[in-house]
Amino acid sequence: MSIVSKDIQKAITLLTNEELVAIPTETVYGLAGNIYSEKAVTRIFSTKKRPFFNPLIVHISGGEVLKTIVSHIPEKAKLLADAFWPGSMTLVLKKNDIIPDIITAGKDTVAVRVPNHPVTLKLLKQLPFPLAAPSANPFGCISPTKPIHVERYFKNDIQQVLEGGSCTNGIESTIIGFENNQPIIYRLGALAIEDIEAVVGKVSIKNKKEHSPNAPGMLARHYAPATKTFLVEDIASMVKSQLGKKIGLLVFKDSLHDPSLTEIILSKKGSMHEAASKLYDSLHELDCKKLDVIIAERLPDIGLGKSINDRLQRATFSI
Repeated sequence: MSIVSKDIQKAITLLTNEELVAIPTETVYGLAGNIYSEKAVTRIFSTKKRPFFNPLIVHISGGEVLKTIVSHIPEKAKLLADAFWPGSMTLVLKKNDIIPDIITAGKDTVAVRVPNHPVTLKLLKQLPFPLAAPSANPFGCISPTKPIHVERYFKNDIQQVLEGGSCTNGIESTIIGFENNQPIIYRLGALAIEDIEAVVGKVSIKNKKEHSPNAPGMLARHYAPATKTFLVEDIASMVKSQLGKKIGLLVFKDSLHDPSLTEIILSKKGSMHEAASKLYDSLHELDCKKLDVIIAERLPDIGLGKSINDRLQRATFSI
């Protein structure tokens, strides 16, 4: 029997009873629990097999809730919240004492966002507490962008995946912290750097940290298929080096026209947004085909291409 359901009231009941529910957002599906329930938050970590040093993102229903979560909001954070919430941007700000240390991995900052999905916004508005919700996948595995992805991972571990269709943006939120009140990108994501800089000016990037990361998504190995995967500039040369193997290709817009290969094109029209929205679903599809190797093409390193390349880099083996 499927655990996928559109029943918001069921989700409210489960979450109020300190259970976990997978929720849809415009980025990826999240594994959600009450931030003030130690039982629920501990279960998020144990269900995902996620290390406790990796902080969680708090999801709130609107910007007006932010002051209950954080103690200080820099001026540029206010500008970004006004411009991009609800949306695919997470802010890392000084936390209020009410926020449990387990959420923040003991740090004095907390990651917060307002997701842009009608189902989850409706849910959040009916709950008396915010939700902690990392991606609804086992730690390090491909993130889920469809209910079926979550169900495959956790059908025996949780009671509900709240149905919200396919995630329109398809990669995680962009995470922005503040050092000396200046914005720093801790995780590239579904909001392009160029859009952020149009609001607050030049931002720096600090998105790799293996020990005590400032935010989710900073670890080197992440978002990975079980199938051995490579990220390359020259797809054709890499295919020649893997002759005799069952090969899956993930290309941006141009086909290799080789019927012996299993190929997925992210966007025939060359749209970065379409490519991002299809990225994880395409990796899930290739990963289910019992291939020997997946070869992914590096995208142009501009706009959302930077974020897609970041995900692929963390999912693949360097050569």
